[in-house]
Amino acid sequence: MTQASHKFPAVALALALGAAFTALPAAAQSADKEKCFGVALKGKNDCAAGPGTTCAGSSKVDFQGNAWSLVPKGTCEKTASKTSPSGSGQMAAFKEKKA
Repeated sequence: MTQASHKFPAVALALALGAAFTALPAAAQSADKEKCFGVALKGKNDCAAGPGTTCAGSSKVDFQGNAWSLVPKGTCEKTASKTSPSGSGQMAAFKEKKA
């Protein structure tokens, strides 16, 4: 093999790894953020909007209990949620109370 043919697999691997990293969910890329359920406004969630929705931007109502948004780490349970049983965002999906 020539020296050039040894470089190609390394370049291909670097490109593939770079593409894979950019495809990771934002939560996996940011250690200073956390998922917070029940704080997103309609159509403004980051992902996981439950049955009948696809992902980011697909929440059907404000403060949907199974839709999350990324918030600064440590702030989720201090963020207001009109449908949460506690009145604040939750670290896991929940069944909404009437707002």
